[in-house]
Amino acid sequence: MIIHIVLFKWQPDISAETITSVMSALKGMKGKVPEIIDLSCGNNFSELSQGFHNALVVQFKDKTALDAYAKNAHHQEIIKTLIKPILADKITIDYEV
Repeated sequence: MIIHIVLFKWQPDISAETITSVMSALKGMKGKVPEIIDLSCGNNFSELSQGFHNALVVQFKDKTALDAYAKNAHHQEIIKTLIKPILADKITIDYEV
């Protein structure tokens, strides 16, 4: 199994409503991207966050499924239209369990 983690840092002055829209779109991928086994995302409340506001955790069967997800048109549309316009920084971690 592959675990895919993304930490998001947004540009200053991004509204809570905009972030909620992004999180809703990410959650909606579970039913639309067939390679996803499980998905969760939410707001970071840790005081050790180093400015990262939200996290996404996705589980896949294998690296082939992760690659297919990365290229999926619905996933790419969310990145292009919702994430990139407000993104300041991100960290991505993928590991096998």
